[in-house]
Amino acid sequence: MDKKRKRLLNAASVLPLDLYSVIALVPDLLADKVQEVSLRANRPLCIECNDKRYYFTQNRCITNTILDQQMVIVTPRALFDTFQNICNYSVYSRQNEINNGYITLKGGHRAGVCGTAVINEGNIVNVKDITSINIRVAREVLDCSKEFLSKVDVRDGVLICGAPCSGKTTIIRDIARVLSYDYKVSLIDERNELSANINGVFQNDIGMCDVYDSYKKSDAIIQAVRSMSPEIIVCDEISTLTDVEAVTYGVNSGVSFILTIHADNENELLKRPIARKLLDTQAISTVVFLESRKKVGKIKSVISVDEILGDKSA
Repeated sequence: MDKKRKRLLNAASVLPLDLYSVIALVPDLLADKVQEVSLRANRPLCIECNDKRYYFTQNRCITNTILDQQMVIVTPRALFDTFQNICNYSVYSRQNEINNGYITLKGGHRAGVCGTAVINEGNIVNVKDITSINIRVAREVLDCSKEFLSKVDVRDGVLICGAPCSGKTTIIRDIARVLSYDYKVSLIDERNELSANINGVFQNDIGMCDVYDSYKKSDAIIQAVRSMSPEIIVCDEISTLTDVEAVTYGVNSGVSFILTIHADNENELLKRPIARKLLDTQAISTVVFLESRKKVGKIKSVISVDEILGDKSA
């Protein structure tokens, strides 16, 4: 079986048999493009492929249009069974992941969970009445960072920017793997989507990296600097002032950073206060923008921070 098709079926293995059998009929050419399998209560089963969405009819045809009374519908029972499968029938053991919005599956896939939040003292302590589950198919692409590493000096600090599903996570995972054979690399994996650690076993190839799994980003950065003497720290999705402060601490300790942030272009990047604070720390010398989800992991442009900030002040 083709490896990419196998990954799709592996991700779909948490579905009830009737829904799994539908996904199993996806043709090879389309299976290679599936990024997400989406389940919504009493709505059609669908798959997301780059910029297109497909549905399934009851006679197992694939269409990009919802046909009245003819679609494969996801029942509340199917959602419940999928959720139980995702948790290996032990919801309590996956509680922290559920509260953070998604669960990592064997093979590095992720299942996002949407429902009714149970709040205690202002914090989410549980999610009940599951109404949507979104399974993101992991795309570990070894050596996908070759172009990137040939164009960018990572030792001077790099910020990788892109829209959702543009390949930021995929490319920094491979960057970390490749660099870990020449440098001491600490991989900050707050949401367990880079290494996909299941019971102490990494589902993805992260080389010789030292992995901080499920730590708060800022805590992991500080602990890495203090205890692992990294030359490079790789971290996905900088989003808070505390994260920026931790990066500053690391830079002042002589560490180089490879970071990502959600931004599709320079204007969008500079509109984000956290991004501007990060650029002002001098932790980053180069900003790389990725192409859209149509060209996952491909470089759109490489720009120096001085050029970006100079353009802004002009």
